[in-house]
Amino acid sequence: MRIPHDIIIKPIITEKSMEDMSFNKYTFAVDKKANKSEIKKAVETIFGVKVEKVNTMNMLGKMKRQGIHSGRRPSWKKAIVKLTDDSKKIEFFEGME
Repeated sequence: MRIPHDIIIKPIITEKSMEDMSFNKYTFAVDKKANKSEIKKAVETIFGVKVEKVNTMNMLGKMKRQGIHSGRRPSWKKAIVKLTDDSKKIEFFEGME
């Protein structure tokens, strides 16, 4: 059993994720092995909110080169979490709007 802070790695702060906050959607980078139910439980315990739905996607790492050498950044998993209408907002994101 993993602890919630091992599942949720970091929040993702982009223009699109800031727009989604008005629809009660928050975006996180999560552990690649975590499933939707684990992500839901982790967000509910860390932030004390009610989660309605979780969408996940595997993001492929970008190709990078330096001179003739090429490599790839690590691949990662992204989760978009939708909160219920009666749930409170996540305070962590409130100052960034």
